[in-house]
Amino acid sequence: MGPRLSTPGSSESSGTQAPVARVLASALASLITLGSIAWALDVVIWFRLDLYPAQFFAAILALALPLAFIALPARRKTPRTNVPWYDWLCAAIGFAAIGYLVWEYQNLVDLILLRPKGAVIAGSIALVLSLEALRRATGNTLLIISVAFIAYALWGDVMPGRLAAKATDWQKLTAYLALDVNGVLGLPLAVASTIVVSFLFFGELLSASRGSHFFTDIAMLTMGRFRGGPAKMAVVGSALFGSVSGSAVANVVATGVITIPLIKRSGYPAHKAAAIEAVASTGGQLMPPVMGASAFLMAEFLQIPYKDVVLAALLPAILYYIALFVQADLDAAKMRIPRLAERDMPPVGATMRGLYFVVPFAVLILALFIFNQTPQMAALIAAAPMIPLAVIFGYRGERPGWRAFLSALPGAGFAALDIILVCVAAGIVIGVLGISGLGFGLTLTLVQIGEGSLAILLVLTALVCIVLGMGLPTVGVYVLLAALVAPALVKVGITPIAAHLYVMYFGMMSMITPPVAIAAFAAASMAGAEPMRTGWASVAFGWTAFVVPVLFVLSPQLLLIGDAWAIALATVTAIAGVWLVSISITGYYVRPLSNGARFAFATAGFLALIPAGAFPGAVYTDILGTAVGAGLIARELLIARRRMAISG
Repeated sequence: MGPRLSTPGSSESSGTQAPVARVLASALASLITLGSIAWALDVVIWFRLDLYPAQFFAAILALALPLAFIALPARRKTPRTNVPWYDWLCAAIGFAAIGYLVWEYQNLVDLILLRPKGAVIAGSIALVLSLEALRRATGNTLLIISVAFIAYALWGDVMPGRLAAKATDWQKLTAYLALDVNGVLGLPLAVASTIVVSFLFFGELLSASRGSHFFTDIAMLTMGRFRGGPAKMAVVGSALFGSVSGSAVANVVATGVITIPLIKRSGYPAHKAAAIEAVASTGGQLMPPVMGASAFLMAEFLQIPYKDVVLAALLPAILYYIALFVQADLDAAKMRIPRLAERDMPPVGATMRGLYFVVPFAVLILALFIFNQTPQMAALIAAAPMIPLAVIFGYRGERPGWRAFLSALPGAGFAALDIILVCVAAGIVIGVLGISGLGFGLTLTLVQIGEGSLAILLVLTALVCIVLGMGLPTVGVYVLLAALVAPALVKVGITPIAAHLYVMYFGMMSMITPPVAIAAFAAASMAGAEPMRTGWASVAFGWTAFVVPVLFVLSPQLLLIGDAWAIALATVTAIAGVWLVSISITGYYVRPLSNGARFAFATAGFLALIPAGAFPGAVYTDILGTAVGAGLIARELLIARRRMAISG
């Protein structure tokens, strides 16, 4: 859920101001959702409105900007009990400035190069206020990046070498960023205003109907009866919830409040409990069918159907969660952690009566993959059966009322606010890359590195992704990397979908990689664990996300690209490799492993992980790794059987 005004009644509240602000904020948030739904349903075509798409995106921003100043305090992470006069003024001025651009857009858009005075003034106001709203929503990191890019556009001529650019004056820059479809009103804001809001509305309806509780209960029932049940429950539950939420931190908070205490109570140390939840939550953004907002942006960047992105991401995501599941299981065996206590298990009968929550997801998949609906339309079609099913059947004795479902309208708008503001920053970055030529210069530099050594380029790219991703929201991470880094990978011959998934994976890993591992630190605070220790434990637990992207760059078979036999071979050997390396990292199979045995398992695992198409002769590394791994497992089982026979 996005930002909300605090309830009135504190000493800081002033009369009726807080209730008025709360009502106005809810109205603005609801209008964002309703506008997105109307656009998805082609209401503009029904009423034959002469409206450019960019006008609609600007209208959404005109609603989001005042919402930000009403709902978000100037000092981040402080309660919002009162809206000061200057925030009201900023909200009004921001709405008026962007409203002017919406109203006059068709007259101004063809005059960008002439620097129309109205566009320059309104655009300047909109940019400055949007950057302040961005700071309030996400902190200083993305603000600094945005300001640095604007400064580069203005004074790029002082930069050395290939990074030099022709300076752009402020009037031309603001008109371009405010009006051109390659600026603020471009692709990122388009995706946020349409697809993302529709899926957030779907998620809010799921929450209002208690569907999120159902999926948590299902994870507890299916996994809680096995050793290390709470950890496995966190892996499964976070994968299910994270696929819809699209935010690692939101996933940690939503599912961790249940899973982290249970994991700790079962015997895991606090930092391990936090790491399991953080890594499982981060992976939710990589798990089809929803994958958060980044997948929709990827489809638009690559100009391919969304379902192609989902199919390509499927096997890497499965490998990611197989590794988490295997490590959770082996850790439980190593620490002798029992199954979940019966008192903590949800009732089977009541939980099974919630199986109807699967219907909306089935409808979503059918709409996307069988009937080829647009993602936003598919989300709305999937949301439709959720309301009557929840009202008729309820869950665990509760049936949501109409107020619960109506709350999904402002809920989706509030949840979209951060993403909309991040996409404004992304539009600034993309606009500056285009107007200054920086994108070409950066791509050329990276390509020259890649021509000398693909390995160096991949390592450098991974480091850049992790560093740029530190402290940024999910959508901001991907858009920034897709604009700055992915083109260089494509230029050196890497499959475009592989290049974009590569930067997405490493960008996401900034969420669990110290020193700024925001998902790991959020989980650590909930678990009462030391943050840095949790961060490094998360890196070890989520090792697959650092290895698998390199493999699918070298061999697209792991993205389900190629003939069926090659894909099947890559799948089987990759699963075997993940299992073997997970055994090595845990240091346990049926008994504790020596350092030599761990090294042998790791070596066999990495050999098996290498796809047969990675390079000529790679099929032999697959065969060797799988055979050695099978021999190591057989050896461990034989030793364990002998010891049991002796002790018996």
